[in-house]
Amino acid sequence: MGQEEVNAASKSGNVLVLPLPVQGHINPILQFSKRLVSKGIKVTLFTTVFASKSVKTGAGSVSVVPFSDGYDETGLTKLSGDNYMDTFKAAVRKHLPELIENKERLGCPIRWLVYDSVIPWVLPLAKELGLLGAVFYTQSSSVNAIYYQVYKGLIPTPVNGPTTSVPGIPLVEPHELPSFVYKPDSYPTILTTVLDQFSNIDEADWLLFNTYDKLEEEAVNWMAKQSHTRMTTIGPTIPSFYLDKRLEDNDYGLHLFTPNSDTCMKWLDTKEVASVVYISFGSLAALGEEQMEEIAWGIRNSNYNFLWVVRASEEDKLPKNFVEETSEKGLVTRWCRQLEVLAHKAVGCFVTHCGWNSTLEAVSLGVPMVAMPQWTDQTTNAKCIEDVWRVGIRAKTDEKGMVNRRKVEESIKEVMEGERREEIKKNAIRLQDLAVEAVDEGGSSDMNIDEFVSEILCT
Repeated sequence: MGQEEVNAASKSGNVLVLPLPVQGHINPILQFSKRLVSKGIKVTLFTTVFASKSVKTGAGSVSVVPFSDGYDETGLTKLSGDNYMDTFKAAVRKHLPELIENKERLGCPIRWLVYDSVIPWVLPLAKELGLLGAVFYTQSSSVNAIYYQVYKGLIPTPVNGPTTSVPGIPLVEPHELPSFVYKPDSYPTILTTVLDQFSNIDEADWLLFNTYDKLEEEAVNWMAKQSHTRMTTIGPTIPSFYLDKRLEDNDYGLHLFTPNSDTCMKWLDTKEVASVVYISFGSLAALGEEQMEEIAWGIRNSNYNFLWVVRASEEDKLPKNFVEETSEKGLVTRWCRQLEVLAHKAVGCFVTHCGWNSTLEAVSLGVPMVAMPQWTDQTTNAKCIEDVWRVGIRAKTDEKGMVNRRKVEESIKEVMEGERREEIKKNAIRLQDLAVEAVDEGGSSDMNIDEFVSEILCT
């Protein structure tokens, strides 16, 4: 390859993306990558062998380069998070320079690295390799603002006082803060990890936030003032098929669990409009057996049709004979294509753990929610769902921290048929429209991505 061809290749825009290898982190970065590809950028997803086995990106889309972290058969799912991060870090330090050198030799040099915010230690390595770094934040801007204030010592841990001021949110009670902040001794290693997302924020070349301006305007504007680094919103990062329909993707392209899609959709097709309660607690949350039983009874007592995702590892926590005894009303499945379900006309309510991806999906598809946060940022997301966006309600816990069957039933009925039903649905549809507007041609997120693309092509 001649020098002129090498220069042309380098100007075509080659970007490497590096997420933490779990579904909730890979999916949003992968969707953002597809947006970049649609605008002429060549994107390579650099991920573990285990995760790469489940990635389907389609011809002419994102290319995938796997590397071994030593756990090619099990991945992060079978390891404790504390130990895994050290393992992952060592693997990246070993394999990233090899990949950059190889791309250079092939005449397709990488100039930009888009990396997960929870691995800030990769930025100095990227700089050593001559790369520019764009950090991708997978949580909400409100949660970013909280973690940033804790990192800077503006919010003490443990928290003092009955309420805390957070940009864009009414006064927040301690238990509505992320669990790592409210109970800093519970997961000290993870607290350090989430705070370290801001350890070298000023050394990064671009900040990418997975949200949209009209959803979290105040928090986004506040965060933008905290760093001199360019910051833009690029979300919501869900497949284009469910938003602006400008790209030919109707799925994330990654499922670490096998979805029972056909059965779920055929079952939903037999149900009336807005008659089904959909329940899912995501890919990681593990509920206690007593809590599972209370949810089961609450769902049954509400007397609504229900579709409940219960992962294989959680099935033994269900009450005995529950599946058989509720088969006329409900369907329990190990996994499903969540977007496909949320977009179905039969679904009237989403009982959710309030992970940011699930929250964004429901907001983007106009689905009212019953919030049952478990830990991490989910408690703050639930606060936004109920008190800021008013697109759902939070099921209240008892003195044991449990949502009992009565509260489960009451919360579902409140969203499905209660006095606030119309207001909640109206707000949900409004946020859905604003999500589509943000990513559609000329929308705020679309223009921000265009700006980032221009920067890639100029460097």
